[in-house]
Amino acid sequence: MKNKYLFILVFLVGTTACNTLMGQGIEELVRNKNGGAYEKRITIERKPAILPTVREADVIWSKTVWRIIDMREKMNQHFYFPTREIQGRVNLVNLLLKGIKENSITAFDASGTDDNEFAAPISYDQVIKEFGATSKTGQKRNFATGQLEDVTIQQDIHADLVKQLMIKEIWYFDKQKSSLQVRILGICPIKLYYRDEDVNMENLQKKRLFWVYYPDIRKLLAQNESLNARNGARNYSFDDLFLIRNFDGYIVREENIYDNRVITQYANDEYALQESDRIKNSIFNYEQDLWEY
Repeated sequence: MKNKYLFILVFLVGTTACNTLMGQGIEELVRNKNGGAYEKRITIERKPAILPTVREADVIWSKTVWRIIDMREKMNQHFYFPTREIQGRVNLVNLLLKGIKENSITAFDASGTDDNEFAAPISYDQVIKEFGATSKTGQKRNFATGQLEDVTIQQDIHADLVKQLMIKEIWYFDKQKSSLQVRILGICPIKLYYRDEDVNMENLQKKRLFWVYYPDIRKLLAQNESLNARNGARNYSFDDLFLIRNFDGYIVREENIYDNRVITQYANDEYALQESDRIKNSIFNYEQDLWEY
């Protein structure tokens, strides 16, 4: 008889605990509907990886280059997608726009021709103006009175038109580590579009929208992830993608004595591509030339 009562007591306690856990599980699923069956905290609490300190005395050679990342290429599409928010994930451009709007990062003017990309801060309103999403005054009929009234219409920001990124980076040889290193200095989204009057879509336009200083946006990039198509439980943060250089691009400019002119100012078509490869090879060959075999 004693065993019977003990069994009933264990059964009741177990049932109560099970119901409590199930209730907590359902609440957890509802609360974490964007993350799935569990709450994702690693990403949102992640801090940028600490980069090693570089002493000026240890840098015996350096070169600054500007590189274009075309997000239409398959290897770079993790920067372009998703074009709308899915399960808390946004693409890189929308993430930068969100950070600028919330004043967590600073945007800099990209319309000038000088090389001081991080000298003139601009506001969020100026950024959306660069996108062409300005406010316009129009008329709308008031169905209650039947009269036409002046209204302000805010145009949409077409972030999907940003299909290229320009990154500014510095390559340097650190004699203390005896290796070639690279640091990204800035990112500039580039809008590709056709003018309204270009009905045949013959002349593709390119417009640099704004610059962001990469060291200042690393926290934002580290706390937002891009989908890992092979394993959704191990997504990369945007900071990871840049640090491990999980992208492909081509050099369009290097620092030079000719006012840092771009390659297309002195080479066209296939010659511009050859010049881009020459600059890239000169960077990697510098390290190889230091060694004797």
